[in-house]
Amino acid sequence: MTTQKHSPDTEGQPARCLARSIGDTLVGEPQLEAVTISSEGPEISIATLGRTDSNQLEQRVADSMADSRTVSADYDCALLRPSGDCSSCKIPLRAEEQQGFTVHRDGIKTTIARITCPTSPRFWIWRKLPRIVPRAIELPGEDDDLDEWKPQLATAIVCGIAVITGHLVPSASLALACFIVAYLSGAWFAVEEVVERLRERVVDIHFLMLAVATGSAAIGEWAEGAILLFLFSLSGALEHYAMGRTQKEIRSLFKSAPKTATQIADDDTESEIAVESIRAGTRLLIRPGDQFPVDAEVVQGESASDESNLTGESKPVDKRRGDSVMAGTMNLWGSVQVNALRAADESSLQKIIRLIRQAQKMKAPSQRFTDKFGSGYTYLIIGLALVMFFVWWLGFKLPAFTSTDEISSAFYRTMTFLVVASPCALVLSIPSAVLAAIAWGARRGILFRGGAAVEQLAETGIVALDKTGTLTTGELTVDRIESFPPGNEKLIEQIAFSLEKLSDHPLARAITQHGKRNEIASLKMSDFKSLTGMGIRARMDNRTVVLGRRTLIEEVHSSIACPEQESDEPGMSEVWVSDGESVGRITLRDEIRPLAASVIEQLRKEGLRTLVLTGDKKSTAERLRKEVSVDEIRAELSPEQKLETIRMLTAAGERVTMVGDGVNDAPSLAAAHVGIAMGSRGSDAALEQASVVLMYDRLENVLAAFRLSRRARAIIRQNLVISLGTVVVLAVLALGGAIPLSVGVLGHEGSTVIVVLNSLRLLFGRN
Repeated sequence: MTTQKHSPDTEGQPARCLARSIGDTLVGEPQLEAVTISSEGPEISIATLGRTDSNQLEQRVADSMADSRTVSADYDCALLRPSGDCSSCKIPLRAEEQQGFTVHRDGIKTTIARITCPTSPRFWIWRKLPRIVPRAIELPGEDDDLDEWKPQLATAIVCGIAVITGHLVPSASLALACFIVAYLSGAWFAVEEVVERLRERVVDIHFLMLAVATGSAAIGEWAEGAILLFLFSLSGALEHYAMGRTQKEIRSLFKSAPKTATQIADDDTESEIAVESIRAGTRLLIRPGDQFPVDAEVVQGESASDESNLTGESKPVDKRRGDSVMAGTMNLWGSVQVNALRAADESSLQKIIRLIRQAQKMKAPSQRFTDKFGSGYTYLIIGLALVMFFVWWLGFKLPAFTSTDEISSAFYRTMTFLVVASPCALVLSIPSAVLAAIAWGARRGILFRGGAAVEQLAETGIVALDKTGTLTTGELTVDRIESFPPGNEKLIEQIAFSLEKLSDHPLARAITQHGKRNEIASLKMSDFKSLTGMGIRARMDNRTVVLGRRTLIEEVHSSIACPEQESDEPGMSEVWVSDGESVGRITLRDEIRPLAASVIEQLRKEGLRTLVLTGDKKSTAERLRKEVSVDEIRAELSPEQKLETIRMLTAAGERVTMVGDGVNDAPSLAAAHVGIAMGSRGSDAALEQASVVLMYDRLENVLAAFRLSRRARAIIRQNLVISLGTVVVLAVLALGGAIPLSVGVLGHEGSTVIVVLNSLRLLFGRN
């Protein structure tokens, strides 16, 4: 097996080979770990780290294939052949060209993998790609009818007016006409639902309600059947109102996304291109007042960005060379040129939209139970009602269909039993509460990735938190650069920038941003290797260079003595750099979030134990303990040790919620009972593994999410008690013939309305 490494820089090349196109995609897609292609046929597999949006990744790889000129049956690409340069993309296959990704050749298969830590492949999940067709960018709520409840409410009102009029008019014929109008208006949408379900061979509560209303009319009880349809249509309108409000709250988070963008070519000419065609590396001109169409990095000019729709921060954020901008945010006052970091369908905006759509489709555990229960229960009630008809008719000698003033018929009692025993309120009790909770959270930047997270978060007993980017702001800045002996500060700065520009860690982002702003020249590195929990090692001019912890420097370059003095200032982090001849230290400043101590105290008052898991040294951790008063801190942990801590607590019977934002937090987020990611600037790996995403990066929303989850669980339990209690009480009375159909209708449909209104308290309430 042979290995070559290549630079991802493709600017100015007229065409690209298949392997190069995929390699560029790999570098630009943090959640994509590796791609395997066969030289004998169109067989492609991709590897991801844990749970991901596979459809989006497949689409990105497909786009890369479409961009390549060598997508053919034999995959004519030099990177897939034993030796030689690639004439299509002009990549020399030499060991010196090492940046970005590796190409491993094993027989007929070639694997293109990102440069990562040695432990990452253990967590990779492989899958073959199916045939993929291009997909358009998704817009929030574009396929949803937010006002579906309005015509349903209108027909319910017409039905109600007709029912009241029918009871007030003195003429029996006019009353009958009013009740017929009530039937037509009240059953209009229910008939559509029943027809659609019957085509799927499904019988549900809509069928039961229509059957009871029809049966009531058949025995002359038009008034009671009309009341049933009025209350049933009203509860249906309220249910769709709750769903519509959910969609409207979500859609209000976003402004209309731009459809085109101004591209700047290599010769500085400008042209309009569709946002869908933007790829990583595309240079764009963004004028004042325009929205940033994709996630990008500022390469020229200065401005400020309004990020309030994505981060909740109303204050404009200054942007200059090296800063990143997010899709969907507004450029306020200056013209800037940016390089796209990823395609439009992989932007922060699209990511959030997909998270919300996932949340609406993924059901809570109790909802899945009621779905299974409701279907079988409906058939059971129909069967039991049929049996009771014959029991009342043949066993108790009641009239079959004709009621008298003293005795109700067997059929009348059967209709009453069908109404009170149907699971209408039960079916609505959980999804209405879950949807309302998801909408309330989305409006405040708390994105639940499904109903399960809404319920499970309330079960948590321990909250484990990462430090950098979670308890701290994560906005690290380079404070000072030192060399020992003095005089080599520029070299230390260059080495650090050259090593860190391929990493996504907050420390690396700060050093990379510092290097870009100061236009620091990058040095040529080879044999790049990430040492999990320790740092980075590479080769430069036949010398080994390392960056990371002090212990790593002392281990690799034992002949060099690191100075003993350490920074004792709160909020300071250190990165050590050595090239074997000199050693240096880069000090970075990070501030603890202003509300961190208050949030920790409030979590404690909620009965939750707090635990900080950090890779920082113990002295820094102890200072953090004093400032924010967490219950426990475990310091100097590698990502594997963080994961093992979560697993040990889980094995001991604890329900752990993990809060983090980095790539190294992703395994712990996945292993925890509930994972919460800081979503605004969190890594893609963390967002993919989290069950809850805090869109605004506000730590206080962790507390809000817990309180919302507990309120939602309480309301779900209240709804279940109301719905099941009503069914049990009314069903017992109906079996004994103690209630008329009108009372059964009022009790059953009244409980349904109460359940929906109770759920809506989540949407309009406060935590």
